[in-house]
Parts: sequence; structure tokens; C-alpha cells
Amino acid sequence: MKRRHCLLLLAPLPAHAALLESDAAQGVRAALERGALAAVSQLGRVDGFFAHPELKIELPGALKDAAKLLKATGQGKKVDALVLAMNRAAEAAVPQARDLLVQTVKKISVEDALRLVRASEDDAVTRFFETKTREPLTERFLPIVTKATEKQSLADKYNAVAGKAAGLGLLKGEDSNIQSYVTRKALDGLYRLIGEEEKKIRQDPVGTGSAILKKVFKLG
Repeated sequence: MKRRHCLLLLAPLPAHAALLESDAAQGVRAALERGALAAVSQLGRVDGFFAHPELKIELPGALKDAAKLLKATGQGKKVDALVLAMNRAAEAAVPQARDLLVQTVKKISVEDALRLVRASEDDAVTRFFETKTREPLTERFLPIVTKATEKQSLADKYNAVAGKAAGLGLLKGEDSNIQSYVTRKALDGLYRLIGEEEKKIRQDPVGTGSAILKKVFKLG
């Protein structure tokens, strides 16, 4: 009896099981690549952030309130120039994410793919993707954002004022540096759009027109 049990454990998986695992990996990779490229295309262009009704990068917390007072005293142009510079910096950085995102997609294991397809969360794939790419993308984005914001002299003033505001507890410490703030907001926007694409695929895999996405997410 024990011998028979051992032989069963060593027996190869049925062909349909192996196919399902292969399909799961292919489907997750296709979903991620589709979402990533769509997000990069949408945000990595002029007005990608600035004209977006929800992802436009505004001044954070107390600085946004202070900006309203500046506008009331006739200094609105300076505030507007800084906000535009922040969004242009994010738009300039996003295209640099494309290659790393695609490379990361290709490395997703079959085991992770199966787990993600079966996950109950409708953005599980995106969240997994974010854990793998946020840190290296931050390193890529930061120098680009820094270069773009240096063109705007108000960036230094932002850091000085934000640093004092953070010291008084009026602003989060992570928002006290314009380069770090813009980099983080750019990545937040990027992952949000990738997540929205994933939700669309899960809700209507047939509508994607992709056979592999339809097969995997309809069954998963």
C-alpha cells in the first residue's frame, strides 16, 4: 500500500493541469504587460498627469492651503508654475519605467502566477508587481525628477518651506522634499492605472479580445 502511494506521488501531473499552470503564468504576464504599457503610454506624455482629473500632482497638505493664500495676494503665477513643473517632471520620468516593467513581467514564476490568478483581490497582480518594481523605479525616477524640478527655481523654496512645515508637524516628512514627493506621486499614479486595467480584465476578460486573458481570468 505504501509503495502504491509513493508511486502516485511521483506520477506526472495530468496534461490539463500542466496546461493550466502554463496558461496562468502566460495570462498574468499578459495582464501585467497590458496594464503597464497602457499606464506608461497614458501618463508618460505632455499633460499625462497635469490634465488628469484625479492624478494631477498638487501641493501636499498645508502647502496647498498656503498656496491659496499666495494666490489671494497676487502670487498665483508662481504657485501655478511650481505645480506645472511637478507634473512635467512626473511625465518626463514615467517612460523610463517601460523596460523595467516589461522585464519584471517576464520573470513572474508559475507558482506566483497561479496564486495571483486565484486571489480574491481585484488588484492582486498589480500589488505584487508594485512590490517588485517600486524600489528600483524610485531610483530611476529620482534623478529625472530632480533634473526637471531644478529648472524651476521655486523647487528650492519648496524644500525650504516644506522642511519648516514638516518640523512643525504641518506636513508629512516624506512630503518635505519636492523631488521625493513628485517621484512617489508619479509611481502612485502609475500603479493606480495598472490596477485599473487589471480590474477591467478581471471583470470582463472577454472584452479584452485576448484569448489567453479570457481563458485564464474567466476560469481563475
